[in-house]
Amino acid sequence: MAKSGNSLDQSTFDKLRRLYIVGFSTIALSVIVSQILIRTHLSGQQSDSTVINIAGRQRMLSQKLAKNVVSLSSPQVATKDLQALKDDLKATLRLWEFSHFALQKGNDSLGLPQKSSLDITIKFATLNPVFDTIANASKAIIKTIETDTLWSLAVLQEHIDTVKANEGEFLLQMDAIVNQFDGEAEEKVSWLRKLELWLTVLTLFILLGEVLFIFWPAAKSVRYTLSELLTAEKRAKKMAYDADQLSKAKEKSMRELRALSRAMDDTLLFARILPSGALVHMGNKFSRLFRFSQFNDTILFWNLLSPVETEQEAIEALIEKHKKIGWQGEVKASTKHGEDLWLEMAIIPYNPTDEKSELLIIASDITARKLAQLEISRLTAESFEEKMNQQKIISSKIIENQEKEQNRIAKDVHDGIGQMLTGLKYNLESIDPSNIEKTTDKISHLKTLTTNIIKGVRTATFNLTPPELSDHGIVPALTKLTQELAKLMNKEIVLFNKTDFNQRMDSLSEINIYRITQEAINNAIKYAESSHIIVSLSHSKSILSIVIDDDGIGFDPNNVKRVKTGDGGMGMTFMKERIKYINGRLFLTSEKGKGTRVTLNIPLHA
Repeated sequence: MAKSGNSLDQSTFDKLRRLYIVGFSTIALSVIVSQILIRTHLSGQQSDSTVINIAGRQRMLSQKLAKNVVSLSSPQVATKDLQALKDDLKATLRLWEFSHFALQKGNDSLGLPQKSSLDITIKFATLNPVFDTIANASKAIIKTIETDTLWSLAVLQEHIDTVKANEGEFLLQMDAIVNQFDGEAEEKVSWLRKLELWLTVLTLFILLGEVLFIFWPAAKSVRYTLSELLTAEKRAKKMAYDADQLSKAKEKSMRELRALSRAMDDTLLFARILPSGALVHMGNKFSRLFRFSQFNDTILFWNLLSPVETEQEAIEALIEKHKKIGWQGEVKASTKHGEDLWLEMAIIPYNPTDEKSELLIIASDITARKLAQLEISRLTAESFEEKMNQQKIISSKIIENQEKEQNRIAKDVHDGIGQMLTGLKYNLESIDPSNIEKTTDKISHLKTLTTNIIKGVRTATFNLTPPELSDHGIVPALTKLTQELAKLMNKEIVLFNKTDFNQRMDSLSEINIYRITQEAINNAIKYAESSHIIVSLSHSKSILSIVIDDDGIGFDPNNVKRVKTGDGGMGMTFMKERIKYINGRLFLTSEKGKGTRVTLNIPLHA
């Protein structure tokens, strides 16, 4: 074997390479063959547990089916319970049939194989007539209950007896099928254990052979090679030390070069300045942006960015403050012709040599974005001011309407109830007990007057918050509202609770829903000249919907949307403000001559 002071024998490496290739290839081949055999077998067992589980479930389903059928024959079953038993029987039968055919023909969604063993196929062929008999009897029972409203137990008894008679046979045969499935799965597992044992023995023999004929000879060759390497190590250490010193110097230069290249590649604008602000270098795009073609080390960077003294002072203070630690942010600049510029600028401390320090300026022009932000801020402020003015108008109208409502109530009490009470007082004082005939007439008149006073008080209190709202909720309150208004106004006002809504809501939601509905009905009475008004309630799991329909003259909805100036439509404005307060939605549909529909959608919280 040839030797050299600078290299190892090539034949040694060739021999080691061949030995290791043979050794590892043999191990890899044995592992691959083992995995192929095991995975091929396991792929056939993936569905065994699912098949056994579903086959076992068939027994439970058949028992449940028979139990439901027998329960139907009980005379104590109520009509409601009978319907539930029928539905349960129908669902159980559907799942039982689906699983039965899936076990025989396979099903991808259940993970059942399409092929079964010959024994399984024969057992299912024996079971199918029993299955069909039970299934047909169950279907007949369901069909009779669903189609014949006058069915009797005697009509179903034959089918019930059929199910009871065949249930035991089905369970017995289904047990045999489950046991067959289980036995076949156990056989597969036993075969897999034997396969794993043989593969383990084969692998051990392969490893023993590789140790004797590959790795032991290779170890002797490596031992010799290591002795050669130890001799060369001493010479290599000196060379490695020298190379390490050169590598450090090169790495430092490469890091500085990469930092500078990255800065130039990742930004459009760049420059280099001294910590004093004197300009060292400026990129071409920076020069073009500020229309500056010649410079020297006497030009200060902030004088270049802006001719405005205040902007120059701000940039100079910024660089002076952050020249050691760096900085990133937005800077206001100006061109020589007075054009405003906004720069997103970064100040990076930079050391080209150990003795010299500079600042790397990296910037990008964000003028368009900044102007857009300023414009958005201006428009936002204007929009906020406009909304505040609109809200002030709405608030003033609300206060004005509240004052009118209070004056109206006071006037109703004074002119109506007050005058009637005064008349009651005078009539009581004028009663002469000695004149029985006149006293009788006056008492009769006093009864009528008292009835009118009570009616006036009820009307005045009804226009305020009704007690039904706080005591019983929104539905009783709306029912009372429609009934009272129908009596007072002599109109057909009807409430339909389509979905039997009876939930209680929070007090704010209920009072706002009540006031919106009251306003909609009053509008239909006062302005629409309606003779029939229908209030409909319906609800889902998350929404309560109230619809107020009238057969009035209708109107153009666009005429009630002038709320910014406060011109008309304030009733609708108040309704929208109230519905917004409870996070609901209001829809108005109307057409002249075709009536009006107001729809309220209010969220329900669990």
